[in-house]
Parts: sequence; C-alpha cells; structure tokens
Amino acid sequence: MTITGSHRTGGRTGPSGTPLYGNPSLDVLTERALNLARNGRALLGIVGEPGAGKSTFAEQLLAQVEQEQPGLAVAVSMDGFHLAQRVVEARGQLAEKGTIDTFDADGFVALLRRTRAETEHTVWWPEFDRDIEDAVAGAVDVTAHHRLVIVDGNFLLATRDPWRRAKDLLDESWFLDARPEARRARLVRRYISYGFTPEAARAKALGVDEDTSALIRSTVSRADLVLGELG
Repeated sequence: MTITGSHRTGGRTGPSGTPLYGNPSLDVLTERALNLARNGRALLGIVGEPGAGKSTFAEQLLAQVEQEQPGLAVAVSMDGFHLAQRVVEARGQLAEKGTIDTFDADGFVALLRRTRAETEHTVWWPEFDRDIEDAVAGAVDVTAHHRLVIVDGNFLLATRDPWRRAKDLLDESWFLDARPEARRARLVRRYISYGFTPEAARAKALGVDEDTSALIRSTVSRADLVLGELG
C-alpha cells in the first residue's frame, strides 16, 4: 500500500519537531501502530535509505504512542549492529562503513527473534554511539511491558541471507520514501556535523551511500506501507 505525502499532518509532533512523513497523519499512523500490539508484543520496522530520517520518524512515532499509552513502546535500531570500528578498519572497509557488509546481520536477526519470543523478561539491545563511532552493548532495555517495539534500519527488507529473515520477524514494515535531494542534503549536513569536510561529506553522500540507497530502494515492494516525505 502506498501513501503519498501531504502538507498537512493533522497530528501532534514528537521531540524532533514537524513530522517528516504523513498522510495519513501521525495520529492515524500511531493508531495503526497501537493496533499491531493489541494482542501482544509486535515489532514494527521503519525502513529507508541513508538520510531518510528513520530515527527521527521513529522518535516522533514513539513520542506520540507514549502520549496515548505511556510505557507501551520502545524504539531500537539496527545501527547497534555495526561491526566495531577496529574490525572495519582491519578488514579494509572503513570507506564502506554503513554498507550492508559492515553489520552483524546474524546477530541482528537473532535479537529480533529473541525480542519476539522472550516477552517475560528484559531483552537488551545495543546502541550505536556517534561520539565513539562504535556500538555499546546493553544500552536499550526492551522490558516485559513493552508491547510495541519500533525497529529502524536500512536493511530490514533486504533479500540476501540472513537479512531476508528479518521481514518475517516484523509484524509490519513501513518504508520512508524520501525526496532524493532532501535526503542527500540531510546526509551532507550530518557528515559535516561528524567532522567531515564539506567535500568529503558530499563525496560520501553521493558515492558509497548512493549504492546503499539503490539496494534499499530495490526492496520497497516488500514493505507493508510506503510513506511519502512531507515538504
């Protein structure tokens, strides 16, 4: 199902300001997310290309869910499964960091499976820390009372093994259909904020990230819902 963008959101906003995606409104999307968890724990995947705003959208959705049903939901990210910086360097993949081969795919799929199955106790998720450019284990607790787990990531719909198993572990997946120029501009700004020179930031955004984007975009037909970017 494809839902295109609109200039009207009709809903409240999360901590990151104006919603990036809508029509239906964030209110309607929140209700849809809550319905997934009506009969037990549900995993909702948020998928998109680099710079699509996955984490921002996940934060906004989580904030709205929290207003409706406090304590029901939690947000986690595939980014916690980045291979360690020293591993990426040792493998000669530093320039390709963030591509599909620089993640622990088996570990990610295994933790998705645990999160679905182990609902009586806490399951701990890693979190990627930009200050140290590495993942931190045990950073996010998915507890027994969390019935909606919002999972953001680039490769949730990828078809190669073992990634292809991720889709079957999600109750729904929503694809953020970002406007290309806005997405690339966000990437460049992000890399500059990480310390890249403007030239290096543009080179990364228009180079290796474009290859990753093409891979992710090829999986859009596997999504349950496609949201168009507002603006």
